[in-house]
Amino acid sequence: MDNRSAGGRKPRAPKAGKLLAIDAWIDSSLYEAGFLASQAWENLTIFFRRFRFTGWRRAIAEVLSEGFTMGTVGSVLMLALALPAFEETAGDWRTQDDFAVTFMDRYGNEIGQRGIIQRDSVPVDEMPDHVIQAVLATEDRRFFTHFGIDFLGLFRAMQENVRANSVVQGGSTITQQLAKNLFLTNERTVERKVKEAFLSLWLEMNLPKKEILQLYLDRAYMGGGTFGITAAADFYFGKGVKDLTLPEAAMLAGLFKAPAKYAPHINLPAARARANEVLTNMVQGGFMTEGQVLSARLHPASVVDRGDVKSPDYFLDWAFEEAKRVAQKSGVHSIVARTTIDMNIQKAAEEALEFHLRQYGKDYRAAEGAIVVLENNGAVRAVVGGRDYGTSQFNRATKALRQAGSSFKPYVYATAMEHDFTPDSAVSGGPISWGTWSPKNYSRGYYGKMNLTTALVKSINTVPVRLAKDHLGVKPIVELAHAMGVESPLEVFKTTVLGTSGMTVMDQATGYNTFANGGFAGTRHAINQLLTHNGELVYDFERDAPKPKRVLSEKAASEMNSMLVQVPEWGTARRAALPLIRSAGKTGTTQGYRDAWYVGFTGNYTAAVWMGNDDFTPTNDMTGGSLPAMTWQRLMAYAHQNVELKPIPGIENPFVDPKLVAEAAAKKKPVDAADAPEDERPAVLSVATSKVLKEMSEDFRLAPPIRTPPKSETLSAL
Repeated sequence: MDNRSAGGRKPRAPKAGKLLAIDAWIDSSLYEAGFLASQAWENLTIFFRRFRFTGWRRAIAEVLSEGFTMGTVGSVLMLALALPAFEETAGDWRTQDDFAVTFMDRYGNEIGQRGIIQRDSVPVDEMPDHVIQAVLATEDRRFFTHFGIDFLGLFRAMQENVRANSVVQGGSTITQQLAKNLFLTNERTVERKVKEAFLSLWLEMNLPKKEILQLYLDRAYMGGGTFGITAAADFYFGKGVKDLTLPEAAMLAGLFKAPAKYAPHINLPAARARANEVLTNMVQGGFMTEGQVLSARLHPASVVDRGDVKSPDYFLDWAFEEAKRVAQKSGVHSIVARTTIDMNIQKAAEEALEFHLRQYGKDYRAAEGAIVVLENNGAVRAVVGGRDYGTSQFNRATKALRQAGSSFKPYVYATAMEHDFTPDSAVSGGPISWGTWSPKNYSRGYYGKMNLTTALVKSINTVPVRLAKDHLGVKPIVELAHAMGVESPLEVFKTTVLGTSGMTVMDQATGYNTFANGGFAGTRHAINQLLTHNGELVYDFERDAPKPKRVLSEKAASEMNSMLVQVPEWGTARRAALPLIRSAGKTGTTQGYRDAWYVGFTGNYTAAVWMGNDDFTPTNDMTGGSLPAMTWQRLMAYAHQNVELKPIPGIENPFVDPKLVAEAAAKKKPVDAADAPEDERPAVLSVATSKVLKEMSEDFRLAPPIRTPPKSETLSAL
């Protein structure tokens, strides 16, 4: 019987029936797929049984299998390590700056040059053979046969070092040294060495050998403020690289790895001894015979007398970048820069750093330091980027980002002063937690309510944290620090208030200079004027630079200074106190004692001092109130001799209270003459006499030149 509806349509199957059919199809399909998969696996297993080894063959197969696995893991790891290195190659790294700048100090004395014009470079093919041979024999004998990393040379260097029980040979190839010079710094870290290795391979794959050698010869530092063998030949011997004799070439080849140690204008005997080693290397490397080098041994090179002038290279590196920046719009690339550097203060800063690191560096396990000195009008008077420019050209004063520690706290308190707090405002110094972070004080103890002056002078940690958490926020603090001239990328994070962000020494000096300027920022400068060699004025700071702007109210600046002057008097920086002169500042010490700071100012100068280690290893409990404060004190005591003392804004008297001085003198033991600092000269002229002499000097400078009458007029007068 046909079960059709009135309309003639066949009724639909029940919905449950369709679902059962689908379920049955899925079950059967999965079963068949599983059966086929197991059958395929069994066939595959049977197939690979043919390759199953036993006995010694199995051992070899296992080793190869494990080696393949480890090789795959190693390849992935190497790729992960290589990516950061290859990021360094971004940008136009081939192009050399076409600026050529001659630098003068603040008094008009020439202090150095920077910039290499491309046409000054002499092609490798045009250099004498003995010049290239001397370099290769000493720096990289297998240069034309290795692929960037010379494992045989490295093994040979290790053998020599073990035999001598000291480091007498290096294993770096010319390619590795070029990679460091082009892309990296001199920091002694594992990360830098890994990057150097990968970049060496990258250079070998992208450049021919001759171009690698050309770049190395053109860009290596050669001492005396010179870069490249062409500039060094002119500086040391007064001739072009094409005219170098064998003994001169040997002397230059000895400079590449230790230019400060073997610079002939500094230590000619050491330079000649090093040149003799280079000649020996040429014989051992098969480049020349002993008979060919004998004349060079008997008649060593002599150098042009350059006097005893030492170039302020760290300052010049930074000032070169500043000169290029301000001259960019003018289109003039060969210029003379009148800078702000004061060579007397520069030398005093270098001496103060070296004196204290040499005397106490081993005890504190601190090997490096940096200093920046600004006059309070913003003129940069000194930049010390490290102990030895010849050993390391990395400028720790302008490029190294080091944690500021408690020296960052003045930015927090300055923000508080702008938010209606005063030095007498009371804040709890008790325990505080900010999320999971519970900062502790240096003493590990806690305090009750205290005013902000005591909290800053005694460097209490919990008070600035409480200010930021409950009243200010971190963002306004960071914004104020940037407004005060800090260019370092500060993190907007809660721990920033205790100085966990990295800052440069230049930034610290610039920021504190705002306090010394009464709240005005934007005055820091290294270039007073830029001129063409014909005397045409290209740039003038007074005329062309943006005007300073007020970033701190007069009230806030005065209140901050009233607190900061007490830090050297009864706070954490008593070793920085100057004799008879009031100064202000703040110490800084980071966790693990990796960084120690003292940043301070008077009515005349602002100076920032950092000490630590390049590899971030901890010091031996060195705080900012120890070696950095002592270094600052030695430097600033010299800088303030025979100058007219100015008061700190908001502090009426630039002199220490005589009563306090008398009390301190009564308690102080007499200083033996043998312990007196050698560099402190007696004040033989009074301030008034010095002022008169300066005015006379200015009158002579502005006076019109004396006209010399022609010879005919002189004879007629007779």
